Amino acid sequence: MSDQKDMANAVDDLSDQELLRYSRQIMMPEIDIAGQLKLKNAKVLIVGLGGLGCPVALYLAAAGVGQIELLDFDRVDESNLQRQIAHTVSTVGQAKVESAAAAVLSVNPDCQVVTHKRQLDADCAEQIFSQVDVVVDASDNFATRFLINEKAWQAKKVVISGAAIRFEGQVSVYDFRSEQSPCYACLYQDISEEQMTCSETGVVSPLVGIIGSVQAMETIKVIVDIGRPLIGRLLLLDALSMEWRTMRFKRDEHCAVCSGR
Repeated sequence: MSDQKDMANAVDDLSDQELLRYSRQIMMPEIDIAGQLKLKNAKVLIVGLGGLGCPVALYLAAAGVGQIELLDFDRVDESNLQRQIAHTVSTVGQAKVESAAAAVLSVNPDCQVVTHKRQLDADCAEQIFSQVDVVVDASDNFATRFLINEKAWQAKKVVISGAAIRFEGQVSVYDFRSEQSPCYACLYQDISEEQMTCSETGVVSPLVGIIGSVQAMETIKVIVDIGRPLIGRLLLLDALSMEWRTMRFKRDEHCAVCSGR
């Protein structure tokens, strides 16, 4: 990820306090001090501060991601509290980005938080995506997911995509820095929105925490450049049987988004 960053703004050391705070990560050779510095210098955008975006934001802050940008137009509602763990009874009625920002800073006050209280559209996606390293898609509708996919592909960014509904969840990674990576539109076409929303079919509370945690883990792997991210693989969870499956898929040569590389 470092080759995409503005090196004039990069930080090349960790304070004694940071060495202590992140010691359990730094002691692992896969991360070490170099990896922790990559996290500190990273800029991550989270689109959607609902059931998925809340655990992503909290775990990335705890792990030491230096700048977290939060985008959501909605306000905290009583019905959100069943699963959206960054929000509390005291923040009902507050903008979700403000509620989540306070939660992030309570976990890690050294994290720089940028809030975007708005709905994602093409213009703001182009502007914001150009300024971050990774886009975490924690949205809850297909229109937003397809927009994120298209604009991230154009900006050559990495998207960590997650979804959860009923007792089922899924995660995949689209790395548009590579010409070999498939995109979201390669996998999904002609989706019926009405049949696939939590408001219509429901979602069990811990499921979004599981899927959001996987998204946070994939984000860290991408930033530090370790392991094998879920590129070209769709990780599927059936929480009722607690069984995980992995489905492989390739770039669609006729994809309307990414076939014209």
